[in-house]
Amino acid sequence: MPVALDSYMGMFLPADMQKRITRFLAGDSGFPYIRKDEPMGAFFMFGREFGVHGDAEIGEAKDLARRTVEQAAKEVRMYLSNPGRLDPAFTRENYTKRMLQIAVDTQGMGQEEMNRRVAGDPAILLDCFAQHVAHFGHDFCFKIFGPLDKSLVPALFQKKLKGRMILLGYNAKNMNELPFTNPLEPFFDWLLKVG
Repeated sequence: MPVALDSYMGMFLPADMQKRITRFLAGDSGFPYIRKDEPMGAFFMFGREFGVHGDAEIGEAKDLARRTVEQAAKEVRMYLSNPGRLDPAFTRENYTKRMLQIAVDTQGMGQEEMNRRVAGDPAILLDCFAQHVAHFGHDFCFKIFGPLDKSLVPALFQKKLKGRMILLGYNAKNMNELPFTNPLEPFFDWLLKVG
């Protein structure tokens, strides 16, 4: 299976990101719904189901990672050059449009499942990351890991992560500015909480 079809994106910091997006969409919270001092962490997993094997797949994952970073940078620049797009009503409208697209693609879905899908949608999550970076004037950095081997992965996650490649993005100038010993640490902590 091509690595692009076996990939997944999410946000692990703040840990309750999906709930925050759902509350924002419902009008129960405003923008920004992430505080300025909170670390944000996004992840992209390549080879989610089957792993990444061989030079061709590793190259494909690295190319996807490069394009993902370029897309994030492009979105941050777009928000910085047009701050009006950070207006809560505009943002909520864009999220609602995406929600309607998801509803059309997955007809018959219950509201709870719809909320979960929307709040975990890669387009919305990447947009959320870019919006908050731009809003607060944060720097951001990305780093790719893997294919992960036993030495980097806690025993509990061996089956889920061994052989996968992970791209992590943070709202920090570089990985050395993070309040963690290892940039993978908060990702592993989040995985432990979500199961």
